[in-house]
Amino acid sequence: MNVELFIPCFVDQLYPQVAFDMVKILERVGCTVHYNTSQTCCGQPAFNAGYWNQARDVAAKFLDDTKGAHYVVAPSASCTGFVRNYYGKLFDNSSRHNEVKDLARRAMEFTEFLTGVMNVDNVGATLEGRATYHDSCAALRECSIKEGPRRLLAGVKGLELLEMKDVETCCGFGGTFAVKFEPISIAMADQKIDHAMATGADYIISTDMSCLMHLDGRIKDRGLPLKSMHIAQVLASGWEWN
Repeated sequence: MNVELFIPCFVDQLYPQVAFDMVKILERVGCTVHYNTSQTCCGQPAFNAGYWNQARDVAAKFLDDTKGAHYVVAPSASCTGFVRNYYGKLFDNSSRHNEVKDLARRAMEFTEFLTGVMNVDNVGATLEGRATYHDSCAALRECSIKEGPRRLLAGVKGLELLEMKDVETCCGFGGTFAVKFEPISIAMADQKIDHAMATGADYIISTDMSCLMHLDGRIKDRGLPLKSMHIAQVLASGWEWN
C-alpha cells in the first residue's frame, strides 16, 4: 500500500515527532510512505478567517501536490475534514471539481486509515497507565470518527481506557476562536480538563494535536499531573523501530 503523507502546519513546526511516529506505524503495518517536500498548508486558517480567495490559492497548490497519490494520510482530522468538506465550496462550479471529489475520497485521517483501509486494530504498542480519549469536533462531526481510535487504544498493552463525562463536548480551541474568544475558550478547556482529571487518567489522548496543544497549555498553567499524547505517539510506544 502506497500512501502520501499530509503533515499539517502546526505538526510540522511544533510537533514533528507526531509525524515521525505516524510514519513508523504506517511502515510497521506494511505501507510504503511518500512525502512531497514542497507540500504546504491546506488553506484552512485562511478559509476560517474569511479569506476564501487566498485559501483557494493555497488549496489549489495542495491539489497539485497530492495529485496521483493513492491515499493521503494525515495525523489530523481537522485538516482532513477541511479538505473533504470545504474544498468543494472553494472550487464549486470550477474546472477542478472532479479533482476535489477524487481527493475527498483519498484523504484520510490516520486512525481511520489504519482501521478502515488496513483493517488494523493492534500495532503491538505498550504503554502503562490510565488514559481518557478526547473526541475532537473535526474527527467526530466532520469525519465521523468515533470507535476506530478506541479500538486501537484498546489494543495497547498495559493501557486502561476510561471515558470522561461529556466526552463529545468541544475543548474550546477552534483555531482562531481561541484567540477571538479567549475567556470562553479557556473555560471550555478547563471543563474538558476537569472531566479528564475526574477519571483518574494519566493521559489525555486525541487524533488532533491542535486540541491537545490547547489543552496542554491549560494543563501546564494549572500544574496538573495529566499528560497529553497524540494517538500516533501512543501507538508508537513500547516497540523498537529498525
